[in-house]
Amino acid sequence: MAICYLSPVQRNALLACCFAALLAACSSPPIAPPDSTPVQPPQSDVAAEKGSEVALFAIGLIDTGYRFGGKNPEAGLDCSGMVTYIYSHATNLRLTGSAADLARKGRQIDRGRLRAGDLVFFNTQHRPFSHVGIYIGDGRFVHAPATNGRVHISRLDNPYFAPRFEMARTYLD
Repeated sequence: MAICYLSPVQRNALLACCFAALLAACSSPPIAPPDSTPVQPPQSDVAAEKGSEVALFAIGLIDTGYRFGGKNPEAGLDCSGMVTYIYSHATNLRLTGSAADLARKGRQIDRGRLRAGDLVFFNTQHRPFSHVGIYIGDGRFVHAPATNGRVHISRLDNPYFAPRFEMARTYLD
């Protein structure tokens, strides 16, 4: 039986070849160059992204003072002023009008299909659509109620708001 001896240089060359073969076997085929047409995410992804922006912007306004007819955080916000301010800054969508006006626009959605950024409407002054807030997820919404005097988060199942809920609308699709 013959024994084959390799010099250190030959041994290293053999190991290098084996290592190169192993790496080649583990590699993937070359990736084709990217298509020049931009890829648009599905509409639901775009709407979800916008909704998240709206919700985050709304959360950022917590503790802003209330002011009837207020349309900017420096002077104070009422419920519809808060919504129009947030939408114009988070989505560049220009909404106008009172809570009742906002309730006539957008697309009505079922309460069970609420997504972040959707609007929720309530009858809080014995008239339809007298209050509006922005849904942020997990059964919660941000709003500017006159009674508290500051923008804050409430729950849809809150004993005050649950029986006064009227509908939800989306402007995000």
